[in-house]
Amino acid sequence: MSQRRVGIWLIGAFGGVGPTVAVGLSALRRGIVEPVGLTTCLSGFDQLDLDDPSAFAVGGHDIRRTDFLQSVREFQHRARIFPPDLIEPCRDDLLNWSHNVCPGTIFNSGPTIARLAELPEVRPNESPRAAIDRIQADLNAFRRNHRLDQLVVVNVASTEPPFPLTEAHASLECFEAACRVKDHPPLLPASGLYALAALDLGLPYVNFTPSLGASFPAALELAERRRAVVAGQDGKTGETLLKTVLAPMFQKRHLRVLSWVGHNIFGNRDGVVLNDPDNKASKIRTKDQVVSSILGYKPQTHVSIEYIESLDDWKTAWDHIHFEGFLGVRMMMQFTWQGCDSILAAPLVIDLARLALHAQRRAEVGILKYLACFWKSPMGVEEHDFFKQYAMLEEYVASVAAERAETLVGS
Repeated sequence: MSQRRVGIWLIGAFGGVGPTVAVGLSALRRGIVEPVGLTTCLSGFDQLDLDDPSAFAVGGHDIRRTDFLQSVREFQHRARIFPPDLIEPCRDDLLNWSHNVCPGTIFNSGPTIARLAELPEVRPNESPRAAIDRIQADLNAFRRNHRLDQLVVVNVASTEPPFPLTEAHASLECFEAACRVKDHPPLLPASGLYALAALDLGLPYVNFTPSLGASFPAALELAERRRAVVAGQDGKTGETLLKTVLAPMFQKRHLRVLSWVGHNIFGNRDGVVLNDPDNKASKIRTKDQVVSSILGYKPQTHVSIEYIESLDDWKTAWDHIHFEGFLGVRMMMQFTWQGCDSILAAPLVIDLARLALHAQRRAEVGILKYLACFWKSPMGVEEHDFFKQYAMLEEYVASVAAERAETLVGS
């Protein structure tokens, strides 16, 4: 692996996932943990020229008054998710990286997220143009101060309510024209402003949330124009991951699913946000689409998400599957998934950062469709079967390896 200097910029840096990513990168660079949970550390991925965790500097945006070390210790106290002897070796990295986190924006992100804001610099009445300029200034300063060869922007912030798209979002020309109309209704939520700011600078943009981000035509057109790569959306970490693994089994065995009910309970700050019905709607939409897509028909489905404060970062999902077998006999399958939300998500964020930076170095442009296996709602891909999605990633790795082999032979 080469010794490039690369950065990861986390939107929502001090939430649940951001501090876990920071601890993970620090612990990996110090060799005190194994890379368990990182797909890019499986056999075969060493054929790609991926950045080592030791090459990463961490920065980001947030709307709360805290830092990485304080957030990690809070997690350790409340949720018991970090071994006691893990934090102290990472302390200096966490403190140093905290200085790289700047005040974010809550523009048009809904009242529930706005109530989390603690910094006076977070200005709810800031214009979209001013917010984008400020975000870009922060990104440029981070690149300059750390002498970075590359920087990837990853959205791990709280889920925004669904945002309706209009004709103004259909192309970059329409979007720019609408921006010039005085007193035009807001065209984007905060996630869209972050996405435009990153893409306009030609930076890779990864949306780990179900929020709008770059998932509208004008943003994708901007990515093409700036030769940037895009990946998303909504990281597939728990119950939905199991759905995309189990649904193909029913489909291949020709067992007819009659109903599939999923009930999710969890705490943490994300749970507080998703307790708002508007914000919850974005999450349920991405979680409830996969079963029908894989089966080829729509059984009765139901997805619920409930906030249970005492669970903190531990998430429990109970699924009930009612299905019909041979001779019309009806049977049931139930499973319970219990996992730590941030621990499941953080290695995927590191994977996606490594792969997005690799794609940029290869001069790839636009949506990275071969990353579909990471997403509940993969951009540009209709396939939800996890095994078929993962095959897309394997094919990509094999094709890159073949290109490298041809180059070596030619030289």
